Amino acid sequence: MQASGAAPKTPGLGRREIKKRETRAALSWATIRLAIERGFENVLVEDIASAAGVSPRTFNNYFSSKAEAISARQVDRAVVMAEVLRARPPEESLWEALTAAVLDEFDHEGHRPDKRWMTGLKLMITEPALQVEMLRAVAVAEQSLAEAIAARTGTDVRTDVYPRLVAATVSSALGAATTLWIRGDGDGPLGPIVREALESLANGLAMPGGSGTCAGARSRS
Repeated sequence: MQASGAAPKTPGLGRREIKKRETRAALSWATIRLAIERGFENVLVEDIASAAGVSPRTFNNYFSSKAEAISARQVDRAVVMAEVLRARPPEESLWEALTAAVLDEFDHEGHRPDKRWMTGLKLMITEPALQVEMLRAVAVAEQSLAEAIAARTGTDVRTDVYPRLVAATVSSALGAATTLWIRGDGDGPLGPIVREALESLANGLAMPGGSGTCAGARSRS
């Protein structure tokens, strides 16, 4: 997981929107990098703006706090996943399209971070302000994905449980994969762990060793 100012890949965007996403991504990554290097409380908005090559006012145009800037990465990923999902071929099943959309955001991340980066990341995510903002980011991310799932399945995100349930399940899988990756000190890229989590969902959360699904195991206990 290497800090980068590159904006998320998205199809069919105009030049102005691309520029805005690039600036947003650069500010988010600058905040993450500086918080990991110096500690969350030791980073000023002026430091972040300088690292991203913009003014503090520009930072405030995009984010209300450092915590929001850090959690924005999760929101942006979900937005891109939703856009990619909408663009997937209609003949694909929902799960095929959804898996492809999610892995499009993770499979290319082959960089293995060093131990100092992972130590700083672990410390950063314990910040109370960031934890609160991440909960908000998860809700926004799930909403974006649920809307795309509803559009693909002909359901209504306002009244049907299905799109929200699928979005929440995918979100939980990503959270589980990321937590495992962080606890393992980033030993290897995140993409394969995400793939494994999605495959487990696709297989109905079958018990390890082929002993049936979790639900089936509970019904026999």
